[in-house]
Amino acid sequence: MAESKMADSKVARVRYTVYSCVLLYYLFLTGCHSDQVPLIMWSSGGVPMKPLEPPAVGHIVSSAQLVSYLNDALSTAPQNVLLFLQDKLSLDDFTVYGGVFGNKQDSSYPNLEAALQSSPSSLVLPTVSWPGISAVPALLQEQLGTSPLYLEPGTLAQLRLNASVPALLVIRLPYSSGVDLMSPKEVLSGNDEVIGQVLALVKEQAVPYSAIYTALRPSRIVGEASTPELQSVGRSLLQASADSVYPPVEFKSEGTSCILLWAENLTISYYKGKWERHDLTSQTFGESVTISLTGSSCNRTHSRLVLNYENVLGFRSFRLVFAMNRRFYKVSAREWFTLDQVELEYDGQKATFNGSRNIYAPAEYSYRCESVTSFRYPLLTPRASNDNASQWRLSFDNFQIQGFGVTGRDFSYASDCAGFFTPGIWMGLLTSLLMLLILTYGLHMITQLRTMDRFDDPKGPAISVPQNE
Repeated sequence: MAESKMADSKVARVRYTVYSCVLLYYLFLTGCHSDQVPLIMWSSGGVPMKPLEPPAVGHIVSSAQLVSYLNDALSTAPQNVLLFLQDKLSLDDFTVYGGVFGNKQDSSYPNLEAALQSSPSSLVLPTVSWPGISAVPALLQEQLGTSPLYLEPGTLAQLRLNASVPALLVIRLPYSSGVDLMSPKEVLSGNDEVIGQVLALVKEQAVPYSAIYTALRPSRIVGEASTPELQSVGRSLLQASADSVYPPVEFKSEGTSCILLWAENLTISYYKGKWERHDLTSQTFGESVTISLTGSSCNRTHSRLVLNYENVLGFRSFRLVFAMNRRFYKVSAREWFTLDQVELEYDGQKATFNGSRNIYAPAEYSYRCESVTSFRYPLLTPRASNDNASQWRLSFDNFQIQGFGVTGRDFSYASDCAGFFTPGIWMGLLTSLLMLLILTYGLHMITQLRTMDRFDDPKGPAISVPQNE
């Protein structure tokens, strides 16, 4: 009997080691996937799941494949399903904050590790497509034929499970991105404790179960890296998304990128009795678009980006020029860059707009603004000595530009044009001021109350008030 237990223990350790190697191999080859979420499924002791072949190394499981995996696994697995649904989860959570399949003494997830180690069978899908993973609750509901029951760990002790009746219990787990008082590692360790408590309560009822641990969306930022030095200076900073619909316009000098430009919409209008509008976006951006940048130049103090077009609004030659300068300002003791001019050159004529008063940023940052126009709250103003500028209108949506300190095709942290006092802040300030005035007026009225000097005594003579006729 002792020899049989020792053999079973060795088999469990071998299976555990194999799972460890498989997941580490997946992690090594797949790297960081910001758009995928891992899924781990296991069953309680005594009722193994149907053996399933894991996906190929580096393969991203699609929605259709996930449905197939869950249907096959639940065909033989217990029908009491525990779904541990975290807000956000990625492979980096396992590598940065402790491996689920590592040594138990060093692991930050001892309860999840112990559950997988004691399970007769498990399914590990390291990279599942984000849209597919969000449909897991609906897939389980359809497969089990029962509605999900959202529970808190404390209320699970009052629930009695039945092995013959399917049940879908959903336990929501939070996730922290490090912006609150608790670090992501502490929150994940707390989630692991919740998993252990739930599994212990179910084990007390001696009901076989299947468990799934996954999340609704990936955790894109999971590292506890120090804040970049550049982020500590200046006002609120933004950064251009790396997942833009199309890449920015990039100008290189001697093989090195030195100017970047991106906009969601790049529109110009010309007045010929009426305003004629032309959208330059499709001619400027796109993987298959190779716009001519002839005339562009850059150095440490001056950058000039020239976009050359043909047949724009009836003009045979048309150029859109962005001229930027970098200067040192003694007041701030640092260098700033300004978009001094935006020029339109068309068939020998020129229209010039000045942007140096409104469009500026620290030299090592990029500049971003939701809307840059030459009309209706303009950031670009026509030069007084230039009559042609009054015939043109410029409109750039989600505009971002960088003329200095460019590294590759990614913008640096962006200095945004948005003001500090947003409409919401102004509404809050005005409402608070109004309430303060009402309170002040009420206190003033209370302090002005006066009482009578004498009161009528029913036992004594009545108070007589002489009246002058």
